[in-house]
Amino acid sequence: MKNARHSKKNRVLFIFTLPVLLMYCFFFVIPMLMGMKNSFTDWSGTSQTYNFIGIQNYTKIFQDERFRNALFFNFKYTLLLTIATVLISVVVALVLNQKIKGRTFFRSVFFLPAILSLVTVGLIWNELFYRIIPLIGEATGWSLFKSSWLGSPKLAMYAILIVNLWQGCAIPIVLLLAGLQSVPADLYEAAAIDGANAFKRFRAITVPYLIPVLNIVIVTCVKGGLTTFDYIKAMTDGGPMQSTESVGILIYSHAMQEGRFGYSVAESMILFVIIAVVSLLTMRLTNNKKAGD
Repeated sequence: MKNARHSKKNRVLFIFTLPVLLMYCFFFVIPMLMGMKNSFTDWSGTSQTYNFIGIQNYTKIFQDERFRNALFFNFKYTLLLTIATVLISVVVALVLNQKIKGRTFFRSVFFLPAILSLVTVGLIWNELFYRIIPLIGEATGWSLFKSSWLGSPKLAMYAILIVNLWQGCAIPIVLLLAGLQSVPADLYEAAAIDGANAFKRFRAITVPYLIPVLNIVIVTCVKGGLTTFDYIKAMTDGGPMQSTESVGILIYSHAMQEGRFGYSVAESMILFVIIAVVSLLTMRLTNNKKAGD
């Protein structure tokens, strides 16, 4: 009787999970398998016929200097994005966690960018860089602001990074605020009585309790940096002189503009493997400690 009841419960649970499972297979598993198949072809994306060419796409990719440059851009961008996001979010969260006047208002202001779409943010900042930055340069005489950063191969990446941080820090700040509010107040009081200064209290008490949240922030930043596309597409489209061409932009260019769909799918498969490996390593490195350890 007990086994029959248990079996019936499992069937009911399976029925409830079946729609989600079907959607997952339809929107992820099947397209991924089809993409893996297309990565071994010379399909243009529009032609009705194509040829299987084995691993030729993959061998060409590893010999493609443009792909290597795009991958290097992604790694550099991801590293800067992750470090800057963690530092800025922690500092802002610590400030907003204090009992200051207008704290609720400032929390709302910092969260506001999160509700805007990535493309909208990119287009808005695109206008700011092209119209406001030169005006600042004229008013101050600083050569750094005399022209738009988006037109400089050396500064374009940092301009995009600023925009990404402006919007991308909103969610981490909220998560870190929640983490800060989970820290027992009596620990701070005991540490203060023992003579620990603010920095020692932050290192010994605050950081350990923020580790679970920092794990999430770091993993999402790594994933976001390696797959960055929207900001670059809206602001520079990979320019100037391919200085901001990420792997995502390169895949789009090969598929939609050059008609090399099979080749672009092979690039996306390689990017998928890289993201999986980097995310796994990041999670293993950041999950060694738990809250309060």
